[in-house]
Amino acid sequence: MIRRPTMLSLVREYLAFRRDLGFKLGTAGDELLLFGRYADRSGHRGPLTIALAVRWAKLPVHAKPEYWAWRLHAVRMFAKHRALEDPRTEVPPPGLLGRMYRRAQPHIYSPDELVSLLGAAGKLRRRMRPHSCVALFGLLAVTGMRVGEALRLGREHVDLDTGVIEIVKSKSGKSRLVPLHVSTAEALHRYALERDRIHPMPKSTAFFLTDRGTALTYQRVTVTFRELRRRLGWNRAPGRQPPRVQDLRHTFAVRALLRWYQTGADVDAKILDLATYLGHVNVTCTYWYLTAVPELMALTGRRFERYAAEGDAR
Repeated sequence: MIRRPTMLSLVREYLAFRRDLGFKLGTAGDELLLFGRYADRSGHRGPLTIALAVRWAKLPVHAKPEYWAWRLHAVRMFAKHRALEDPRTEVPPPGLLGRMYRRAQPHIYSPDELVSLLGAAGKLRRRMRPHSCVALFGLLAVTGMRVGEALRLGREHVDLDTGVIEIVKSKSGKSRLVPLHVSTAEALHRYALERDRIHPMPKSTAFFLTDRGTALTYQRVTVTFRELRRRLGWNRAPGRQPPRVQDLRHTFAVRALLRWYQTGADVDAKILDLATYLGHVNVTCTYWYLTAVPELMALTGRRFERYAAEGDAR
């Protein structure tokens, strides 16, 4: 008798296939493993069904509907893969449980806010903390790097002589080079000198260090940023989330687009460069910024109106 594969084994096969193609599938992969175990424990036999997928997606009864939708989306991708081998597989239609988590509207920092943030960071106590936070926040603001990318930098990834940072296997396993403005390279050089003076024999080869000489972590950065936010009185606006450290990346992207629009540059051509610089896998992620803030929406709208008017004239 031929033994049927378990749902868990099919999930593992799918994850191995996708990861061989370069997809990380971190959290989504973990969720799918939970789905496979649930299906097997519940006694499910045969092909994947919509009823099974929905029942599993809604197991966290107190979760938000957006989370249910995200869980179902993960199973949907797996189901589409399974349907190629087993036509009996039922693929959940998109939007069956509503929309997934929506990207929150980012806070776009003003130049004065950035100055205030770096000033407050420079007044933090302890030996290494103010230096690391000023250098980190400044780097994020002028390059648009992801927080995790900056924190994973080793000394070997930061070439201050040529002014180039190497980001290795970031999101979706992509690597890229980030050229720095000369002033940024000089600021990082000053930080490196102070870091090496304080920690001549550090416990880590990370570029950004803590007071103990260990690698700076995302958790420490988040806690410190919230502390600075309280000191600066940056409270949550009605209907909006408070400023976040990742909004430094959003600010960089939005300011670049605004500058190009205002100077009459070819934004459609420039946005490809911006997508590469930011490490976006798909240019649609970069175009999202056009809808992120009212200023860009207004500029985009006026540009379309001019395009439409020229079309009518022809």
